[in-house]
Amino acid sequence: MSSVKAAFLSSFKRTDSPRRETLRRELARERAREDGPPQAPKLVLASASPRRLTLLAQAGIEPDGLRPASIDETPRMAEMPRSLASRLARAKAETARDQIANDTDIAGAYVLAADTVVSVGRRIFGKPEHIEEAVATLERLSGRSHRVLTGICLITPDDRVRTKIVDTRVRFKHLSKPEIEAYIASREWRGKAGGYAIQGLAGCFVRTITGSYTNVVGLPLTEVVSLLIGEGFPVHFNWLRAAEIDAE
Repeated sequence: MSSVKAAFLSSFKRTDSPRRETLRRELARERAREDGPPQAPKLVLASASPRRLTLLAQAGIEPDGLRPASIDETPRMAEMPRSLASRLARAKAETARDQIANDTDIAGAYVLAADTVVSVGRRIFGKPEHIEEAVATLERLSGRSHRVLTGICLITPDDRVRTKIVDTRVRFKHLSKPEIEAYIASREWRGKAGGYAIQGLAGCFVRTITGSYTNVVGLPLTEVVSLLIGEGFPVHFNWLRAAEIDAE
């Protein structure tokens, strides 16, 4: 690292107060002058969800930082499910980007965020906050199809924003009262959009899925990997490295 660059970076050691001119913007300008992407790009996930971390690991991706974004997820008046998923994913990504803007370790990172919404028609089913709400949600989903919509948002190191919505249709079998009661007792529904986790006990509720299974889990891998590769993030680097280690 040049002495000029080192001096510049040291001036941003304090990250406790906002600045109009952020380290992230300076790094983006520096990359533009060098006419190329960073040698070792980093990735920040705007979530601490174990499910999303597991799915990324499945694709050989390990985030360099986690910045869960605490935002108001309340739908706006007459807001449609697709619009809500897209808006929340972008809001989470932008919040996480602002959190790291002066962080000397990850200021120039890609930022990835996602938000999953379950709906039947225009009606949105969020994360139930209490048992009665969870029971009512499962009763509504019982024996019918619902949609799982995940908005994904990727912000590149030079602050270009890429968004996508992934839509999966899921059909539940008819759920008996004892099944709903037993599932509620398992506590698996807590913190889950639609009040269930398809990768857990609720997998036995599902008759059919049309679309992406990983989308229902919480992060549509095909679309996420495509977005990252399309914006120059080296997803396949770890795959090649794993092959080299195997060969040894």
